[in-house]
Amino acid sequence: MTTFVGPAAISTFQAITLKSGIKLYAKTGMKPNKAWTPTAMLRTAGNITGKTYKRGQYDLAVKDLEAWIEENGTAQP
Repeated sequence: MTTFVGPAAISTFQAITLKSGIKLYAKTGMKPNKAWTPTAMLRTAGNITGKTYKRGQYDLAVKDLEAWIEENGTAQP
């Protein structure tokens, strides 16, 4: 079992989950849930990575999220 404790770990979990949702949408056109529209997912990815994404830039958002997770994902409080 994996446990995410602390703000940094929760941000990492959010980034991992968001990355999976964006990949799902890019590949199949299915939204992970009703609230996660393509625009909302790209906006949230931008909030995490500090970049701005235009419509359709799913691959770039996933790549940037993977880099962010690699850089920040192992941080422990």
